[in-house]
Amino acid sequence: MEYCRLGRTGLKVSRLCLGTMTYGSPTWGEWILDEEHSRPFICRALELGINFFDTADMYSDGRSEEILGHALHDFASREEVVIATKVFMPMGAGPNQRGLSRKHIMHAIDASLARLRTDYVDLYQIHRWDYDTPIEETMEALHDIVKTGKARYIGASSMFAWQFAKAQHIADRHGWTRFASMQPMYNLIYREEEREMLPLCVDQGIGVIPWSPLARGVLAGTRPPASEGRTLRARADTKIKLWSLGQQMDYPVISATHAVAAERGLSSAQIALAWLLSKPVVTAPIIGASKLKHLEEAVAALEITLDEAEIERLEDFYVPHNVVGCR
Repeated sequence: MEYCRLGRTGLKVSRLCLGTMTYGSPTWGEWILDEEHSRPFICRALELGINFFDTADMYSDGRSEEILGHALHDFASREEVVIATKVFMPMGAGPNQRGLSRKHIMHAIDASLARLRTDYVDLYQIHRWDYDTPIEETMEALHDIVKTGKARYIGASSMFAWQFAKAQHIADRHGWTRFASMQPMYNLIYREEEREMLPLCVDQGIGVIPWSPLARGVLAGTRPPASEGRTLRARADTKIKLWSLGQQMDYPVISATHAVAAERGLSSAQIALAWLLSKPVVTAPIIGASKLKHLEEAVAALEITLDEAEIERLEDFYVPHNVVGCR
């Protein structure tokens, strides 16, 4: 396993981050694995050298955090692992059980820590931009969480680049904690972040931990063109159409990925990950795994180096997409 700094911080994270939305309660999603079937993945990730784990309070309504917390308590020492979680999405029906108000953030961090069985998280991230709360209120609350020791660093997820720049400026102006990382969607068929967000992250020394590196399985072949999907999750995924992923305009990129994979004797998922890992701006893609071979293949992708001709083939047919995750 390779390790690198998260942006300009001194925090060392593995070059792959295990995302844990797959682990939780099947009542939240029929493709979700329960605790008994989730634990082996967390254990195996640790054995493979992965020290970076990403979750969110809303995954399975908190059950994902509980499973991750229990497993890391049993399989690793706290100092060995880097735990990241997120706040923003609804955690109840009440108007204050969501968003990035000071009230909700202060409640949410304590609830997450209890579920994760830890005194602190290494990275506390805002899951989205809150259009109903002044960013000054949010940044001060996050700063206070860092200063009270409940989080070591803070991060952000999908938003417009101007919003991210504004948040950092507010933090600088008041002497508050800045975001150390950005978690955007970024993969071979969704590259809109290359326009503004990723150059901003390079300029500011921000760690980038992309979500959906396989475009919700499209690049792995779980949803062949014009099909309903080969896996339970692919068939149940409503976001693919909403975000226009894997539609006809993406077929040439998908075909190129499959072709390069066939020539290399590798899986399409490995080629898609190798492409992402070739980008200097990327710190650690967030990978999901519902089969142990997914973990093994992802780690093996760290050894794959694509040449310039292969990268050009993979990128040539890209078509612009509507921006995802900013509304």
